[in-house]
Amino acid sequence: MCFSATASFTASVFLAGVGSVTWTQARTPGERPFAAIPLLFALQQAIEGVIWLTFRYQAPALNVGLTYAYVFFSHVLWPVFVPVAVLLLEPPGRRRRTLVVFVLAGSVASAWLLYQVLVYGVVSQPLGQHIAYLAPHFFAVVTMLLYVVSTTVSLLLSTQRMARVFGGLALLSLAVAYGVYSTWFISVWCYLAAMLSGVVLLHFKGQALLQRWGQHHPLGS
Repeated sequence: MCFSATASFTASVFLAGVGSVTWTQARTPGERPFAAIPLLFALQQAIEGVIWLTFRYQAPALNVGLTYAYVFFSHVLWPVFVPVAVLLLEPPGRRRRTLVVFVLAGSVASAWLLYQVLVYGVVSQPLGQHIAYLAPHFFAVVTMLLYVVSTTVSLLLSTQRMARVFGGLALLSLAVAYGVYSTWFISVWCYLAAMLSGVVLLHFKGQALLQRWGQHHPLGS
């Protein structure tokens, strides 16, 4: 498997299309964050596509700025955004209260990773036809555990079937990325998770079908 500017831009265009449709399917403010996931991944992939070009055309200043922009998504945004999006899908109750714990876990991971990036910096380099994002990581095991729990397990706890499917696929892609592409884990897992975020559209399409079915087959008719 090989990744490149073309792969990143192709993924970005695909996700922008999926995300645009998904966004129009969201019916309530609480559904908007979950619906926005493919669009946010589209932006992240577009950023990585341009990072590839900065290597080719030797644009170090642009590379630094976009590397930090990419890492904002990968390190800071997702551990908080995903559990919040899942929580907002849930009706009030025990499940929603449990998800607050995952939001807190993601917030801790996000804040700690942001601190490390700001203090110690991050560098992107093309290595072996992939991009490696190089930064020191302290308390890496604990941080990774909080990150994985907040970005995948929170989805598995949802009452929404396609959210659980997305979480399961994200967890599987994590195992593949770490097992096969550990040197480029950040880039590869984000790419795989981005492509899998198309599952979000199926959630809203399923909701729309159920709504239409209910309109034509009301209870008691």
